[in-house]
Amino acid sequence: MMESALRRSPLFQALDATQLARVMERATQVRLAEGQMLFRQGDPVGRFYLVRTGRMRLFRLAADGAEKVIELIGPGETFAEALMFMGTGRYPVCAAALSPSDLIGIDADDFAAMLRDAPQTSFALLGMLSRRLHERIAEIDNLTLHSAAVRVARWLLRQLPEGASELTLTVRKVVIASRLSITAETWSRIMRRLMDEGVLVVDEHRIRVLDQERLRRLADDE
Repeated sequence: MMESALRRSPLFQALDATQLARVMERATQVRLAEGQMLFRQGDPVGRFYLVRTGRMRLFRLAADGAEKVIELIGPGETFAEALMFMGTGRYPVCAAALSPSDLIGIDADDFAAMLRDAPQTSFALLGMLSRRLHERIAEIDNLTLHSAAVRVARWLLRQLPEGASELTLTVRKVVIASRLSITAETWSRIMRRLMDEGVLVVDEHRIRVLDQERLRRLADDE
């Protein structure tokens, strides 16, 4: 089961059988309950992780204890792999389970050593990290250049399955709001406005978009 999970991840697809066996030999399986911490900001780096099931949130703690959600990680995604190249030796964020989660922990030092003799894998990793960098740049633009309503509209459209008009929220609104750099109250106010305007209907955790064209116009509002 571990092998098939690793093979589905772009990061490990370039590995040959010997390399994959080396990774698996040093890998650990981690099971987290909902809300359980995996590591804290400032902890020594030892591993990066692949999410098999569940969902993780990466967040930073401000001096006043407030949390800022940096990223939400779902099944098949990896996180903390860039730390192999940063040389800081410490996790810059906290990681906690949003729901019961199964992870595979990869020995970061040994994987980095293996990359020195595996240029194909190195390029695959660099490509993935480059895509994430571009995503983060686009996200910074979104957070700094656009209003809260535009951010919410863009987030809703990204969550809609292709060809669908309904989505189910799998995380609490306070987590989503933090991810969008708004307050939970602002999220609720924008959602009420969209409901009043007939753009969508909210039924507990389900959101049905009634007017996607209007939502797109709001998302494109500069």
